[in-house]
Amino acid sequence: MAPRVVSVEADGGSRGNPGPAGYGAVVRDAETGEVLAERSESLGTATNNVAEYQGLIAGLTAAAELGAAEVDVRMDSKLVVEQMCGRWQIKHPGLRPLAAQAAGLVGRFAAVRFAWIPREQNRHADALANAAMDAAAGRPPSAPKTGQPPATPATGSDPATAPASWEPRPSFTATRLILVRHGETEYTEQRRYSGRGDVPLSEKGRAQVRATGARVAELAPSVGAVLSSPLSRCTATAASIAEALGGNVPVRTEDDLIECDFGQWEGRTFTEVRERWPGEMDAWLASPRIAPPGGESFTHVAERAHRVVTGLLTAYPGETVVVVSHVSPIKLMLRDALAAGDGFLHRLFLDAAGISVLDMWPDGGVAVRTVNDTAHLAKID
Repeated sequence: MAPRVVSVEADGGSRGNPGPAGYGAVVRDAETGEVLAERSESLGTATNNVAEYQGLIAGLTAAAELGAAEVDVRMDSKLVVEQMCGRWQIKHPGLRPLAAQAAGLVGRFAAVRFAWIPREQNRHADALANAAMDAAAGRPPSAPKTGQPPATPATGSDPATAPASWEPRPSFTATRLILVRHGETEYTEQRRYSGRGDVPLSEKGRAQVRATGARVAELAPSVGAVLSSPLSRCTATAASIAEALGGNVPVRTEDDLIECDFGQWEGRTFTEVRERWPGEMDAWLASPRIAPPGGESFTHVAERAHRVVTGLLTAYPGETVVVVSHVSPIKLMLRDALAAGDGFLHRLFLDAAGISVLDMWPDGGVAVRTVNDTAHLAKID
């Protein structure tokens, strides 16, 4: 009986890029590590990326032939993993047909999960690919590196002697960050710069955060933590969310989530700042490294936001965390998640009590699910 879940380890390469190329793929029982199939082939002259995609296709084809329902793909090609997960664009026209073929194979399974692994954990497939490259170059097979398994038949494999590259099937669960901007204040309504001043929620803002709490509870019935900027407009928003979640998750304040210090611009409108500090405003809009007079640059805020995200990924792997903060830190988190340019900071609008959601994987993958969702505020005047 075929195992329901298998692991596919795939690799490919060329000597010259392009040059003599080949691929290797190994299919294992995901629970025991038993080798169920091996595939390798010389490709003549090709590039590394083409060979890596061919290895993936061969591995998925073998898994389908075995009747597997779910597949965990493990590759040391960051490009293939990111492109197959939809996080990177496929810009090279020569790779698009191969990616489409692989995607067609993915659709034959109930689930396919992709993970990047270091090359040393992909030694079996690497050995098969190297043997195929040697054949493409007309040379005898290379001797395996120390500790690297030779390409051996798949029949009669013993899980007790499985190559060191196999490990039990890992968790591929992302850490989900639910980013919430605080509810409306008097300054929000008047479009005034509101940085370190502790301006409280308005009556409308209090109604907004009640609706936001209910929405977050719908999105995430299980939450590992609720973090908040120490300013009261955020702690009040976070408290409302924690209450909607059942009151079992305490709110923890984090100084790094505080809003940008706008210095002398605090409490002023854009028009007022433009009239009084035109040159400083132009410089600030042109570069995140420039701070308002007496204030803080976006570059410094970005460093704070990055520390928060990194700490959450370490402390709450695979969990959902609610982060209640301000426009600037949330924009910077989204900018980095989307790999966007600095112009993004002055083009994205974030409403009071808006919700953004992003997923982050241990291998560095990121998926932005939602930006500035305000549907839950529709009934609030």
